[in-house]
Formats: sequence, C-alpha cells, structure tokens
Amino acid sequence: MNSPVTGQAAPALSIVIPLYHEAGNVLPLVERVHAALGDYAGPWELILVNDGSRDATQAEAEQARARWGDHVRPLELARNLGQTAAMQAGIDAARGELIATLDGDLQNDPADIPKMVRALIDRKLDLLCGRRANRKDALLLRKIPSRIANRLIGRITGITISDYGCSLKIYRASMIKRVRLYGEMHRLIPVWAAMVTAPSRIGEIDVAHHARTVGESKYGISRTFRVVLDLLTVFFFMRFQARPGHFFGGLGLFFGFVGGSMMTWLAFVKLVLGEPIGGRPMFFTAMLLLMFAAQFITTGLVAEMLTRVFQPTRPTPLTDASPVGERAGGWHVLPGMAAPADAAAASAGLAAASPAPESLR
Repeated sequence: MNSPVTGQAAPALSIVIPLYHEAGNVLPLVERVHAALGDYAGPWELILVNDGSRDATQAEAEQARARWGDHVRPLELARNLGQTAAMQAGIDAARGELIATLDGDLQNDPADIPKMVRALIDRKLDLLCGRRANRKDALLLRKIPSRIANRLIGRITGITISDYGCSLKIYRASMIKRVRLYGEMHRLIPVWAAMVTAPSRIGEIDVAHHARTVGESKYGISRTFRVVLDLLTVFFFMRFQARPGHFFGGLGLFFGFVGGSMMTWLAFVKLVLGEPIGGRPMFFTAMLLLMFAAQFITTGLVAEMLTRVFQPTRPTPLTDASPVGERAGGWHVLPGMAAPADAAAASAGLAAASPAPESLR
C-alpha cells in the first residue's frame, strides 16, 4: 500500500484556516501551504474563513484564489462571530476525508501537516493535536496562563493534552462533523471529541511554532477566565448531557432535605415545646431552601423533556465567496491524478454509508 502522504492512496484533505484581521499574512500563508503540500499525492483544498474582518483580509483571500486556483476557497462570515464559529463554518464546508485546522497568523507551520496526516493514520487516531515545541510567545501573558489552563482542563475532564491552545490539528471528517462547536468551544475540542470517539483515539505530536511577524494577537490574559467558564460547561455536558435531571434534581433533593429537616425541628419546637417560631431566622431559611428545592427539581424535569426534543441547529450565517457552477468544485491534485468525481463523497462525514478507505482503517 502506498504511503498516505506521498502515494496514490493519500486521502482527500481539507485545510481550514479562520482569519480575523490578518491582512499581510494571508498570501504568505497560502504560499506556505502550497509549499508544504506540493507533493501531497491526494486531492486537497484550502478553506479561508474570514471572520468578519474589516481590513484587507477578504481581498487577499480572493487574490489568493485568483492566483493559485479554485481549490482555494474563501468564505466570509456575515459579521465577527469568533474563532469557534469561523472554524465550524470551515468544517461544514470541508469535503475531505481528513480536515486540518490552523491559525492564520503564520505561527503554526503548514509544513507540519503532511507528517501529522501520516501520524494520524499510522497511529489509527481520530484526532491528532499539535503540541507547540519551543513556543514563541510571552512567558507571563501567554505561556504561564496556558500551562495552568492545560493542567486544569486535564484534571477536570480526564483528557490529558499538554497543549489545548494549539490550533494545528488533524481530524477525521467522520468524527469532527459529529461535533457542533459553539461559543468558545474551539479551545476544548479534544474534550468534545472524546464524547463521540474513544479518548485512546486522541493523540498529540510536537509541531513547530513561530513568532508573529505581522499584526497582533487577538487573545490576552482574559481568555484564562473564559476557559474556566468553558470548563463548567464541559463538566456539565460530560457528566449530565443525557441526564440533566440528575444534576438539577440532586441539588433540589439536597436543598429539600436540609430545608425539610429544619422545618421538622421547628414543628417539634412549636407543637411539643410550645415555643413561637414565626420570627426565627431558621424558619425563613427553611422556607427559602424549600423554594430552591422546588425550583431545581422543576428545572431538572424541564431539562429532561428538552433533551428528548429534537432541536435543529441554526446554520452559521456566511457568504461563500468561492466560484459557482462548474468551477465550484476545485481540488488541488498532482499532474496526471484525477480529482474526486463527487466532491461531497470525498468527505467521510458526508458518506457515512460507505466503508472507510483501507488507508484510514
């Protein structure tokens, strides 16, 4: 069997890059992607998702398509929706059996993609995360908060990845298309992926990291606090996604037990000892706890009903700037190699009824 990267058995690959105010980086980035995948023996496409940038990012993405071909597909979100929404839009548009994501600031190196594809297939993984070796970021504002967050995430979720913040990742489309990304979920993709695949099929590998040369970082120390909020969401979904009534009902039963115990004691004081209880702080506290209990139990019942109701997801508002008609299905292929006849069938996620290629088993 030929190599999955250099032989004719190479799987179709989609590269998704979210962009926000990255004017000056787009063309050099696209050039590096082509240099890295120039010998890739399989069809590939490059999806550039402009996350509502107000600079020349979209114009440079269009220029890249005109220069390199229709396999460069610029997408434009209707407004700035965040990196997670941009990444989800790109994943939705991807047609490859494998999907690679990376940042658009030139800090991730596209030259790592071929070795990551090979490693993912050789190790039989569904997700391979990059681990930034010799990271080129500020120690106080970026590295230390990142290390704290990585350890905290690993301790709470049990999914041990040493660099959750690295955007350079390789996914099987059949796995990642089963995960819907919202809010700031892109930071915790390995955790969400573990809900649809075995944690043993999630790995990491050292990748290069470069200092930013154009533009400025969109993230600061404040993201550490957002990670804490994301962790609370992850904890709830990992433990109680299919049984929210147990979470809210458990709280309700606890408050009900404490409040009921107080009321039982006050009833003894009133009926047996004959003492007044109307002005006691314990009486008002018990009433409040019983109200909490009723609210939590009711919330749990409502949540249980909602989990049994199908709620279709709202599509991400975006404008596809790729060419339409016959030119819309462009793939980059080596000379003499045929492009996929059916672009949609190239995605394992969209062709779940078809068996996985031998090179991906």
